[in-house]
Amino acid sequence: MKDLEELVKSYEQEMVETLSKLVSIKAVNVRSGEGQSEWDRVKFLEPILKEMGLDTKVVVAPDPLVPEGRPNLLAVLPGKDTSRTLWFIGHLDTVPAGDPSLWSHDPFEAHVEDGKIYGRGAEDNGQAVITSLFAVKALIEAGIKPNVNIGLAFVADEETGSEYGIIYLIQQGIFKSTDMAVVPDSGDSEGSFIEVAEKSMMWLKFKVMGKQTHASMPGSGINAHKIGMMFALSVDEALHDNFSDRDELFEPPFSTFEITKKEANVENINTIPGSDVFYMDMRILPDENLDDILRIIDEIRTYFEYEYKVRIQLEIIQRSDAPAPTDPEHPLVKTLASVIKETRGIEPKVGGIGGGTCAAPLRRVGIPSVVWATIDELAHQPDEYAKIENLTKDALVFAKLMSRME
Repeated sequence: MKDLEELVKSYEQEMVETLSKLVSIKAVNVRSGEGQSEWDRVKFLEPILKEMGLDTKVVVAPDPLVPEGRPNLLAVLPGKDTSRTLWFIGHLDTVPAGDPSLWSHDPFEAHVEDGKIYGRGAEDNGQAVITSLFAVKALIEAGIKPNVNIGLAFVADEETGSEYGIIYLIQQGIFKSTDMAVVPDSGDSEGSFIEVAEKSMMWLKFKVMGKQTHASMPGSGINAHKIGMMFALSVDEALHDNFSDRDELFEPPFSTFEITKKEANVENINTIPGSDVFYMDMRILPDENLDDILRIIDEIRTYFEYEYKVRIQLEIIQRSDAPAPTDPEHPLVKTLASVIKETRGIEPKVGGIGGGTCAAPLRRVGIPSVVWATIDELAHQPDEYAKIENLTKDALVFAKLMSRME
């Protein structure tokens, strides 16, 4: 029987080449305004899985924006107990590159330099796809039959809510109540953090409607932009004042309310805008109620409409109420922590995060799930990269976990 560590180390160049090719296949989420479907990435990965001897299945989620639907690629390595599966979940879609001038190289052409693979989606979430895939390859070539099935699910649509990805797979009955899942989509640079809980999440869109007019005659109009800024800051202050609890399980240990995206209003300087649109991203501790947040916002909205003679529309773009966390004492958590300690010499911390991953929908239906990876947390940033050493180090952790989990 071949040694897992030696096998994984021998894959390093192949892993670099495979991730580089994956990064160079553009798969920006279609709902970002400039995206593509994930089909080209599925067509690249599926032959690799088949060459390893795995049976594959593509589950297609109907999407009105994509005539051919959104693909979710599945593969399973049978275990001794075929009634249970330990799934490894990676997502195929990415966010846009953003301002290309902030990148040192083309974000959609992988660039290898100084032990790093640069490109949009290298860390988020190409690294997860490659490390879990090569961990299974190591098991197969080592002749190890795992105790339970090992499943790979490379899913669509994680970046805009997972409706056509992990949520669709859950709705189709892909996962059993006895299954477990590892989601390598968050972590730290040491690989010392195991995530077992996520905050609630809400994305809100606000549209403030006043009356457009010439900037030299402000009295004849209602400045929606000016009132919109005042309204946004009032909401921001009220939410931070009213929802200030702390929970040290999470990092950061408090709820966050951030004013983010701003839509263009008028093209010229000398026009007072008649409408103004902005968005907020909210990550809320599980014990704080999302309906209470919406109630406070509505009270402020009512006041501003009366006081400033505007209309303010609120649209919930996305809402995800936090599911119950995975028990830190669950065998999946304990076994992963044991493997990390053995391979890295560190005692990992168990906690929660504010970011949303595929683990939340799985936990919502009772499937124990952990989130772990060794990353520098560059998701959605320019010059995103995956460290080459993390590819082999994480693949080894996954291979050992796959071989030991019962």
